[in-house]
Amino acid sequence: MASDLGVDAVVLVGGKGTRLRPLTLSAPKPMLPTAGVPFLSHLLSRIRDAGIRHVVLGTSYRAEVFEEYFGDGSKLDLELEYVVEDVPLDTAGAIRNVAGRLRAEHALIFNGDILSGADLGALVQTHRDAAADVTLHLQRVADPSRFGSVPTDETGRVLEFLEKTPNPPTDQINAGCYVFRRSVIESIPAGRPVSVERETFPGLLAAGAHIHGFVDDSYWLDVGTPEAFVRGSADLVRGLAPTSALPGEVGDSLVLGGALCGAGASVTGGATLGKGCTVGPRAEVAGSVLFDGATVGEDAVVERSVLGAGAEVGAGAVLRGVVLGDGAKVGAGCELTDGARVWPGAELPDGSIRFSSDA
Repeated sequence: MASDLGVDAVVLVGGKGTRLRPLTLSAPKPMLPTAGVPFLSHLLSRIRDAGIRHVVLGTSYRAEVFEEYFGDGSKLDLELEYVVEDVPLDTAGAIRNVAGRLRAEHALIFNGDILSGADLGALVQTHRDAAADVTLHLQRVADPSRFGSVPTDETGRVLEFLEKTPNPPTDQINAGCYVFRRSVIESIPAGRPVSVERETFPGLLAAGAHIHGFVDDSYWLDVGTPEAFVRGSADLVRGLAPTSALPGEVGDSLVLGGALCGAGASVTGGATLGKGCTVGPRAEVAGSVLFDGATVGEDAVVERSVLGAGAEVGAGAVLRGVVLGDGAKVGAGCELTDGARVWPGAELPDGSIRFSSDA
């Protein structure tokens, strides 16, 4: 393990993940299988590799699932603690809610649905060197108009927090990772929802606090949508996104125990086949995530899609940019394209949905 950074880590995993339904009907977003393990495993591996040992998880929705899987963290060489929100508290409120478990003078805070390659050690060192009250990871993005932007001065000090605007003055956006001085966390109002973007950060600036920016342009992805979730998983498999939790070698695909592929089948583009999956002869699976026990019939095409546990895709069916819930069945010859979501247990008869007239 890297040398001790001397900070606590806080991971906020309380969201319901509504944008990822129906997958999140059965599991919280950070627990969804991503490149073969729960998404949170990848973030925890990065925290451990940076030299942080004590991690507090701020949970709410399906809170028990996290502790059942990760326990006290000892298997990961971490010390995990869990704090449950009784009511949703928003980001700053959730940070305040874990204050009683913090030990160090500074805490590194993570949104639990971000995949990032930022140098965590450099982020913490920048915070210390600047003697900042809060330091934000600011990501440079090609289209900052989709986000709120955060301009900084020549020393790196944050000047203001801007809402989404068609012509933002900077390409720097709030990347969902912060270093807080512990005294600042304790100053956040307790027991009610508090937004970091709308209340905490503007209030700190108005009070003359030092908010610093750590500007970075490494890998960064918010995996909150099905499209981004699939891309993030494929990027982890292919080694484009950093992790030390991948249960296999980096490559064009990840095939877990007991998964079978028929003659002439192809599994490419960073696709993951979960345990016990079956891909029929001549089927094509590209850049997709198949949860345990999913089945793809012969000659079917599955691209950029997520198949829930035990889901079935019939022979010759075509799925592009689709989400199937656990146990859903898509009949032979169906065509489903970008944005389609099939709820758990639903069954589409053979040839029942087409986008072409050649049936």
